[in-house]
Amino acid sequence: MNSTTVAKSLSRALLCGASVLAASSAIAQEGPTSQVAAAQPGEIVVTATRRAESAKNVPVAVTAINGEKLDVLNSSGLDIRFLSSRTPSLQIESSFGRTFPRFYIRGLGNTDFDPNAQQPVSVVMDDVAVESPFLKSFPVFDLANVEVLRGPQGTLFGRNTPAGVIKLDPQTPTDHYTGYLSGSWATYNTVNVEGAVGGPIGEGLSFRASGILQRRDNWVTNDDTTGNAPRHLEGYRDLAGRFQLAYTSGDFHARVDVHARDLDGSPRLFRAGLFEQGSNHFSPGFDKDHVSQDGISLQKMSQWGTNLHMDYHFDGLGTLYSVTGYESAHVKSIGDIDGGDTYAFPALGLNVGLFPDNTGDIVRPHEFSQEVRFASDEFGGFRVQGGAYYFHQRLKYQELDFDTTGTQDGDVYHNDKNENVGIFASGEYKLDKLTLRAGVRYSHDSKHDTVAGTPAPGALTGGLVLPLSTRAKGSYVTWDGSATYALTQTVNLYARVATGYQGPAIQDRVTFGSVPSVAKKQTTLSAEGGLKMESLDHRLHFDLDGYWWRTKDLQLTAVGGQSNSAALINADHAVGYGIEAQFDVKPVKNLTLTAGGSWNFTEIRDPTISIGVCGALCTVTDPLNAEGRAIIDGNDLPQAPRYVFNVTARYGIPLANGGEIYAYTDWAYRSKINYFLYTAKEFRGRSLTEGGLKIGYKSPDHWEIAAFARNITNQIRSISAIDFNNLTGMINDPRIIGAEAKISF
Repeated sequence: MNSTTVAKSLSRALLCGASVLAASSAIAQEGPTSQVAAAQPGEIVVTATRRAESAKNVPVAVTAINGEKLDVLNSSGLDIRFLSSRTPSLQIESSFGRTFPRFYIRGLGNTDFDPNAQQPVSVVMDDVAVESPFLKSFPVFDLANVEVLRGPQGTLFGRNTPAGVIKLDPQTPTDHYTGYLSGSWATYNTVNVEGAVGGPIGEGLSFRASGILQRRDNWVTNDDTTGNAPRHLEGYRDLAGRFQLAYTSGDFHARVDVHARDLDGSPRLFRAGLFEQGSNHFSPGFDKDHVSQDGISLQKMSQWGTNLHMDYHFDGLGTLYSVTGYESAHVKSIGDIDGGDTYAFPALGLNVGLFPDNTGDIVRPHEFSQEVRFASDEFGGFRVQGGAYYFHQRLKYQELDFDTTGTQDGDVYHNDKNENVGIFASGEYKLDKLTLRAGVRYSHDSKHDTVAGTPAPGALTGGLVLPLSTRAKGSYVTWDGSATYALTQTVNLYARVATGYQGPAIQDRVTFGSVPSVAKKQTTLSAEGGLKMESLDHRLHFDLDGYWWRTKDLQLTAVGGQSNSAALINADHAVGYGIEAQFDVKPVKNLTLTAGGSWNFTEIRDPTISIGVCGALCTVTDPLNAEGRAIIDGNDLPQAPRYVFNVTARYGIPLANGGEIYAYTDWAYRSKINYFLYTAKEFRGRSLTEGGLKIGYKSPDHWEIAAFARNITNQIRSISAIDFNNLTGMINDPRIIGAEAKISF
């Protein structure tokens, strides 16, 4: 979880240089504020190396999204999944809706839906890395910058980052008053209201308070009138806020951040019989606005956290940083997991389920982290940094089961403990046009899971008797080395070799065919190289890279199948390679264009592994062994499209009064994907293209009105599936059209 490390420098960076962001222009996608020299107008600044630097000089494949682009992409009441396909090689999906995002970078991710599942993509919020997928779902608002770092980040960001890091950095208090208030209303009574205000208090103190309210009506009608499910589904009310207080005295800076969230809505809507047998097209009669379900459906989440950032600069030496974080949540999510209200075996057809009951979870993650880091000043071309990190998680959750009447008949308790300790150091040396960097980190993980309680009748298999206890430990040393060469004043070449580490994992489900299992640590070796170009006037930015990775002992979770069991296993190894590119350009006055894309290849390589297949009439295309299990050697990884593309275009027409009329369009495409480790005709997701358009007027008095549309073509696709039941799947959001007003100062 050392990804927390990443964010730490950011917060401090934000404190010391909030003015940088204000200096950046829309075309540049302003980077996070800097603790060093201010960025030039149009320059992209990132903190991928734990220092604020021009993106051109950083030997890491990184994309920054902020400013107007971030506002446009995040309109219409969306959650963090709006980032999917918006940068090269990035995918995000969820089977829990707004509470459990799963991230995939360059094909590496984890499809497991268990509360203790660990992911190879780390999410760092305000310099604090969060482990629980539930905590990763905090609403996106009042951000200064979003950075997506691709490839292993194990040295500076710690364990569980073999795929990459997503960094979310809030706007922080400044020495002048600033703020905004915006509101929008759209299809399905989708409301998005957010605002912020902040400035100096006096005596070195400053503050910033911000918040967001997102809501949507239950827009899907449930045609079942006899069961326990509500008549309308898929709505939500999501409320979140953040308060920050900063203090500066000479070379000392401190900032405390307190944030909270309250969500009340529907869980992810599973649709039984979504796919026509033998095809990945929807079944005849499919209607996105209707389902028929009889199970309980509810989702509630309360979350709060706080972090303290402190730094002190020692003149002529460097800066000492400390980041302390605490995050906690309480989640209750119960849904109709078979997605239907009629039961048959074998189940087949729209709304035909397989189980006359439903399940859910009550999850309570608590996470504490502490990092201390020292970053030196530059001495004759040398700079070093190093520190120590500690992470502690207590995860308590209950597996709930309900019979046909909605009466709870199972309650299994999990009490999990997860600790990580890390020590790290890195350095760099600049010789004229060549900059060399290297780093190393030692990580140690310790986990202990216990399972007790009362399972549903017949749920325990394999002679299991509760309580059960499982332990796992692991250590590893990660390292990286890179070189950046200034080919010209505007073009840099770079090469990087890095290793990544994901600690040992425990799967502790015990019901319906599952038995506790341990996967040993997985390790990744990665190499990449490319060029980064930025014109002298900062009007053109272009990045191109090629990469290769090999992950040994890849942790895989075989989920679902006929009994909806889960098995955690290690594949011998997997490989991936690809090409990524992105550019920003302002070719003519008032026109800004951006584009990004990737070609990604992944492959599982282990002839000894076989996986149980679907529980209801899917058409498996993998070869089967004598036990009827799919041989997955040579398969793509799940949720790993071969192609990802995105483009945006903005054109503004200045008016005589100093205002502007503008149009902003954005489009994202991902090619076909597999949902599971094995392949089947029904579970091969079709390609997806989603576009948006925003047309508005900005006044010289800092107010704005606009009309917008998301998924403007209303293309509906399945984005994930469940394979233990009747060809059950989940779809993307439909077209949303609305209006927005905003005022800022």
